[in-house]
Order: sequence, then C-alpha cells, then structure tokens
Amino acid sequence: MSNKEIFTTKPFIPPFDEYADLVRRAFDNEEFTNHASLLTELETKLEYYLKLDGLQCVTSATTGLQMAVKALEIEPGSEIITTPFSYVATTTAILAEKCEPVYVDIEPDNFNLDADKIERAITPKTKAIMPVHIFGYACNIEKIADIARKYNLKVIYDAAHAFAAEYKGKSILEYGDISVVSLQESKLFHTVEGGIVYSADKSLMERINLLKQCGHIDDNFITDGFNARLSELHAAMGLANIKYIDKIIEKRKKLCEIYDNRLAGMVKLPKKQPDLTYKYPYYVIVLKSVEEKDKVLSTLCEKGIYPWHCYYPTLNTLQYLKNHQQCPVAEDICARILQMPLYYQLETDDAERVCDETIKAIRD
Repeated sequence: MSNKEIFTTKPFIPPFDEYADLVRRAFDNEEFTNHASLLTELETKLEYYLKLDGLQCVTSATTGLQMAVKALEIEPGSEIITTPFSYVATTTAILAEKCEPVYVDIEPDNFNLDADKIERAITPKTKAIMPVHIFGYACNIEKIADIARKYNLKVIYDAAHAFAAEYKGKSILEYGDISVVSLQESKLFHTVEGGIVYSADKSLMERINLLKQCGHIDDNFITDGFNARLSELHAAMGLANIKYIDKIIEKRKKLCEIYDNRLAGMVKLPKKQPDLTYKYPYYVIVLKSVEEKDKVLSTLCEKGIYPWHCYYPTLNTLQYLKNHQQCPVAEDICARILQMPLYYQLETDDAERVCDETIKAIRD
C-alpha cells in the first residue's frame, strides 16, 4: 500500500515555462495592472469558453459579491437572505456592505438554500437573495426567480464553485441579476486568486467596471469603489491554465466516477441534477452520524489521507453575528459531511485507495 500523502485539494499547475513566457510579456510590455493586455486576452478567452459576453475578472469572488451588492444599490441596513452553508466569504461580503444576513435553511439533497423556506423569512427590510450554487450544484433557480419577482428582490448568485457549469443548456451565470465565480487556486480553473463577475444587464456591468477601479475613470471621480483590478501576473496564470481546462474536467470526472462506483450505498451523495451540466469541482459525502464522520476522518488522516470537514461551523452560528437563526438541516449536514480528495494530480490508484480506506473505516 502506498504511503503517499493525499490531500483534499491541490491547485492545477501549468508547465512553468508556459507561465514564465506569459509573465515575460508583462515585463516586456511594462504593464502589470490597470486592465492591460494579458487580462484583456484572458477575459476574451473566458467569454468564448463560457459562451458569455461582457464578463469581468476581479481580484476575488468576495470583492465581486461586495461590488454586486453595491452595483444593485442595496442600501446599508437592508436584509439579504442567504445560506448558512457556505464559505464565510458569502457572509463577509454582506456584512462588509453593512447589510444584515438572514439565514434560511438548506435542502437535504444538494445542500443549497431551500427555496421553499425563503418567503417566510422576507420582511420589509429584505432587498435581495444571495444563494450559493454549493459544490457546483444548481439552486432552485426557477423558484428563486419567481420569489424575487413577487417581492421585487434582487438575486446575487454566489457561483464560486460553478465555473463552466450549465443549467438547461446555458451558462449558470446567466441566471439572477449578477453571478460571481471564484478563481482562487483551489477551484476548477484558477488565476491563483481572483474572480469573475457577470450580468446579462450591460448597465450593471458598466457599474461593476466603474466600481472595480476605485469609482473613477481617468480624472472623473464618480463614486466610492474598490481596487479590484486583476493583475497581469494573475491573468498570466489564467492564460496558462485555460488551455488545459477540458483536460482538467475530464480527469476530475474520471475520479468522481470511481468514487461514485465505490461509495454509492455506503454514504449519502448529492442528488444528480438532470438539467445541470456538472463540471466536477468537488466531491463530498455525508456520513450516517457524527460518530461515523469522526471515525472516517480520523482513520483516513492516520493513513495519510486528508479530507476536509468542510464549512464547519455553519454561518448562522458565527459568534460575531448580532442575530442567530436556527437552521437544523444545515447544522445536521454540516456535522456529517466530508470533502474528499479531488484534484488533477490525483491518480486513479489514489482514488481507489481513498475508497478502500473509507469503506474499511465505515465497516470496521
């Protein structure tokens, strides 16, 4: 049995010479920021790959979410309905814009915001919904859109995990008012750090463009904003990576199929979504009990395999929040979930080893 350590995730690393050649272009051009040539080229290639027109790359998905709140003119003090089961950045973006997160529990099959519970959380102060396509699975897009229309609410999708995903034949980013993707190094496609902001509303994208460059164009200072301009060095990493994206997705799909074949029936897996073209950004399992989760986690760690007890604790329990809402489904799932190893460098034999040790820990 191999003693090789297996981690939850590792960034895809392109050939160094290919990255260095792109960085050399930035040196030769003497340009490192301010939407220079490498970033322009990256955005063009991403638009072609994602079949979108007018997307913009920014420094992070967190900042992208903040800019979305500001671009939609959601006033400080407003309530934004969101999920308790996500990375803390989702809540951070709401708080940073001086709004109040209102947590609605998740549905048990794909762990997304439960659209059937949204309406009862709406108050006169509610101005937006910020759902998360968690682990790249689609939210209940149609019902959320219906609720937003009924109550005149904005919808900002935290699509951090949903790069390249398609729902009903078109990019998942085309739904809602604004969608934001993460390009952080752990993601399916990365620029080391970074994000994508997209809206089909061109006026909103003009607003995002203004906000990301500190609220001014040349000497015309229009509003307060952010320094959210992605650098040429980050764009170079994106350009080096994008040529490999189909290969990355195919490898991850193969690894996920091994997990599916070996672990189905042993653990709870997210429900397949026939309308979603899934891109395999993560692989998660839910164990039968907290005790079983603890046993699997400790056993795997002893064997040099390091899954992640992801998104624990749930965001509705954060100690620095003023109000705490009960979200029993999220708290239960969060206590029993593990994110399993999944990355391009992981070999099929490694995935088989992860399965062997997981099954053994459950059965013993």
